[in-house]
Amino acid sequence: MSVIDLRSDTVTRPTDAMRRAMAEAEVGDDVFKEDPSVNRLQERAAEMLGKEAGLLMASGTMSNLVAILAHCRRGDEIVMGDQAHIFWNESGGASGLAGVQIRLVPNGPQGEIDPRDLAEAIRPRGNIHTPPTTLVCLENTHNRCSGGALTPQDTRRVADVAHAAGVRVHLDGARLFNAAVALEVPARELVREVDDVSFCLSKALSCPVGSVLCGSQEFIDEALRWRKMVGGGMRQAGVLAAAGLVALDSMVDRLAEDHANARKLAQGLANIDGLSLGPDRIQTNIVIFDIDESVGTAGDLIGALSREDVLVSSPGKHSIRMVTHRHVDGTDIDEALGRTSKVVGGLRAARKGQ
Repeated sequence: MSVIDLRSDTVTRPTDAMRRAMAEAEVGDDVFKEDPSVNRLQERAAEMLGKEAGLLMASGTMSNLVAILAHCRRGDEIVMGDQAHIFWNESGGASGLAGVQIRLVPNGPQGEIDPRDLAEAIRPRGNIHTPPTTLVCLENTHNRCSGGALTPQDTRRVADVAHAAGVRVHLDGARLFNAAVALEVPARELVREVDDVSFCLSKALSCPVGSVLCGSQEFIDEALRWRKMVGGGMRQAGVLAAAGLVALDSMVDRLAEDHANARKLAQGLANIDGLSLGPDRIQTNIVIFDIDESVGTAGDLIGALSREDVLVSSPGKHSIRMVTHRHVDGTDIDEALGRTSKVVGGLRAARKGQ
C-alpha cells in the first residue's frame, strides 16, 4: 500500500519549477540586503498584501515571535484566541523570549474572536498593578479550528476595537492564501485592517523553507533588528526566496483542489460510526474530528492508521487532524477513507469484545 500522509501540508515537497529556480537563483548577502532574489520576494509579498515592506523569515514561528518582539516591551500583555497557534504550538516563545504575558479570549468555531470579549480583555496603560495590552494576535486560517477562514469583516471588527484602544494587531496568516481562495477575496483585503501579517511559504504553497512578514516600513526596519538578534540572518537566502517567487506565481490558485479534497474527506469521515464532525464547517484544507470512546483515544487511532499507512496528527486526546495538500489527490482520499473505516471498525469491535 502507498503511504497517505495527512499529518500536515508541511510535508509538501518543492515542485520541479521551484528546484530549477533554486538552482539558478541569483544570490547575494541578505544581511547586507544584497540578495536580489530575497529582495524581489519581499517586494512581491508586500505588494500582494498591500503593505509597505516585507521580510523573509525562516519559519512562521519566527515571524510571529519577531512581530511580538517588534511591537511589545517586556512585561506587556498580548491578547489572542484560546486556540491560537502562538499559544499552543510555539514553545512558549512569546513569554520565554519576548517576555510578554498572554491573555486568552474564546475562539469561535471558525477561529473568530468576539469584539466584546476583546474589549473586556484589553487593559489600559497607567495602572501599575496590571500589564498594558499592546498587541492583539489573530490567525487566518485557524489551525485548531479546522482551518476556519476569517472574513474581512471578522478582522475589521476586531481591529476596530484594538485600534480604538491604541493596540496594534498582528495576523498569523500562515495559511492566508488558503483563506483568500476559499473566500474568493484578494489576500490584501483580508489583511487591510491589521498592522502586520505573516504567511508561510512552506505549507500548502510547497516551498521547502520560509515565511514572509509584511507591514509598514518602520515596523519591518524594527523587525529586521530582531530577526538578526534571534539568528535569522540567512546570508545567501536567495536559493530559498526563488522557490517562494515561483509559489506566489503558480501555487495559490491550485489550493482550491486541496479544499475540495478536504470537503470530500470530511463528508466521508462523517459517515463512519464512531467519528464526529460537521463537514459543512470545512472551508479550507484542515479537517479535525472527534473520536467516540467506543473507538479509543487519538493515540489508539493514530497507531492503527499508521499500520495501514495513513499518517495523521492529533490536536487533543480525543480528536484527530487530517490535512490535504498537493501530494494527496481524490483517489488518495477514497483510499484513506476506506482504510479509516476499516481501522475504526476494528477498534470498536476490539473494545466491545473486551
